[in-house]
Amino acid sequence: MCIALKYGVWNVTKPEMGAVNALVSAGYSPLTAMILSARGLKGEKDAKIYLDCNCAMPDPFLMTDMDLAAGRVGLAMSRGEKIAVFGDYDVDGITATCLLSDFLRRHGADVVSYIPGRMEEGYGLNPIAIHQLHRDGVKLIITVDCGITAIDEAELCKDLGIDLVITDHHECKNSLPCAIAVVDPHRPDGGYPHKTLSGVGVAFKLAAALCGSQEEVLEDYADMVCLGTVADVMPLQGENRVFVSRGLKSLRGTRRPGIAALMKESGCTPENVNASSIGFMLAPRINAAGRMGKIELATELFLTKDAERASYLAKALCDLNRQRQAVESEIYDQAISMLSMERTPEAIVLAGETWHQGVVGIVASRIAEEYSCPTFLICMDGDHGKASSRSYGGFNLFTSLSTLAPLLESYGGHELAAGFTISRGKIDEFREKICSLAREFYAEIDERTTLDVDCSVTAELLTVAGIDSLNALEPTGSGCPKPVLMMERLQVERITMVGGGRHMRLRLRQGRYGLNAIYFSATPESASIQPGDLVDVAFVPQINEFRNERTVQLNILDIRPSCAAPCTAESAGYRALRSGQITAGAAAKLLPDRATLAMVWRYLAAQGTLTESPMCLCRKIVRWSGLPLNLGQLMTCLDIFSDVELLQMRRQHKYITISLSAISGKADLNQSQTMQQLLQAKES
Repeated sequence: MCIALKYGVWNVTKPEMGAVNALVSAGYSPLTAMILSARGLKGEKDAKIYLDCNCAMPDPFLMTDMDLAAGRVGLAMSRGEKIAVFGDYDVDGITATCLLSDFLRRHGADVVSYIPGRMEEGYGLNPIAIHQLHRDGVKLIITVDCGITAIDEAELCKDLGIDLVITDHHECKNSLPCAIAVVDPHRPDGGYPHKTLSGVGVAFKLAAALCGSQEEVLEDYADMVCLGTVADVMPLQGENRVFVSRGLKSLRGTRRPGIAALMKESGCTPENVNASSIGFMLAPRINAAGRMGKIELATELFLTKDAERASYLAKALCDLNRQRQAVESEIYDQAISMLSMERTPEAIVLAGETWHQGVVGIVASRIAEEYSCPTFLICMDGDHGKASSRSYGGFNLFTSLSTLAPLLESYGGHELAAGFTISRGKIDEFREKICSLAREFYAEIDERTTLDVDCSVTAELLTVAGIDSLNALEPTGSGCPKPVLMMERLQVERITMVGGGRHMRLRLRQGRYGLNAIYFSATPESASIQPGDLVDVAFVPQINEFRNERTVQLNILDIRPSCAAPCTAESAGYRALRSGQITAGAAAKLLPDRATLAMVWRYLAAQGTLTESPMCLCRKIVRWSGLPLNLGQLMTCLDIFSDVELLQMRRQHKYITISLSAISGKADLNQSQTMQQLLQAKES
């Protein structure tokens, strides 16, 4: 079985040479200049703004209601009122809770922190917590990283005589909660210039408004703001670059015993800490506390001053993370077993009776990536279920859930990740309608699996000095990603399996240049390559250090067959044909001639049964024949062959399986329904 080409389309940007020359003149290396130009930067001024890690941070009071929030919190502090900082159970919410609680305590406030139990209470402000805080004598609740949709909960606070200040960074609904202050950069009536703050970023702004000095607060809490910003995948642009750049410096010499212990226990060395190591090493272990119902381990880790206790907490979090991984694997296997392999899903909606609420979001993310569609996993509890969902290919979850709000008991989140509660009896209708919304959205997209590539390069640019120069882009992450480059027409010289046979080490050649590459979680069979093949590769350039020698290595993201003739993902005409709305002109372009049909058939006949992504199959046919072909033309040919029973075709999410039929004699392609449809449309 051959499954290749992770991404159906590579969106490759072409640098503008005038901009490249201007950036080189400003002191950037040629490789860095090409990447900056490909990202739309025209010269030194644009580049400085894009990469600036020392830009001025906007005044916190530019945020709507910040004056009211700071005023009410300041009043509570002066009166000695009991304050509760109410947070969320992910890294962003935990760091926001710890930052604001610690800041207020340092300034003499009577503060308790409260993060709801994920399984017992669910996300956000809730009646259980409000009544408990009321019994404890709390006069003011400040939410961090939650609260923007807490309409009913705000009314309950009002009824009980508790004042409420909301700080959040999630999307706003049409109505805002009735609170003393609602601080959220997404407020439609807001004028704050930076909309993409994390929850801990907004909490930082409140602390800075109270302190009067953003610099002073950042000096104390840059590490926390950095962790929450990176873990919540906020764009590393503008103010967020300041937070993360300063935070990484703080982490390298952290004064918090808990963070130092967690870095040591997870193998994250201070000198190498960056946004990637936060995302892949530190954040999952912190998140494990909330996912597995032990949130107090994470909050104590950030606030403890005892090195011995910090070491214990760090080990406990790492143990919890291993437990989480085992539960995740079990849920994933169960969810996959529920899926039909007969058709491509537009959206996946599954419900489980025993699934762990704290882990389903990770599984939803994994399935969304593998099946290239938005995924909704629902944890059932009697007649009701709590769902976690993850987006794919630009499908806006928050907007879609807003559209289907009448079917839901509650919902919240943003365009990429969201949660909701739903009654058991509404799940089938929800599945039908969310699939319809996804089908409508994807109908206008040729390929939902796309990879954005900064630019195409040649081997002579890939020197150790050239790769080192890319450090000018740091910190990298969402909004300022690591460079993704492409090289064409490389010959595969050698393939060596490493990591117990799970990964490929490749030796590639372009002319006189030999290059080393690593392709994780891939085999020659899954990548559909063998020595001698000519391939294009998309990769992240990196330096490999071994025995004090530094060499260039390509960290491969995708491999595709090289083509000597045009091969594109164009399929608008094919989509129009399938929907019955094709025009005469489009039909004439799509209608395959006998030479094209013969070319496709001869290739298929030489392969037998195969499983491929459609785009990879298209590229292989073009490489084999040397003749042009696009995705729409290929799919039309396959439909024609299927109509007259020359082959059977089965869709499996991103892939198709093709099996040739054992028939004798010639088939009349003119009897194909697809062929007749095209001929009729052409003449109309």
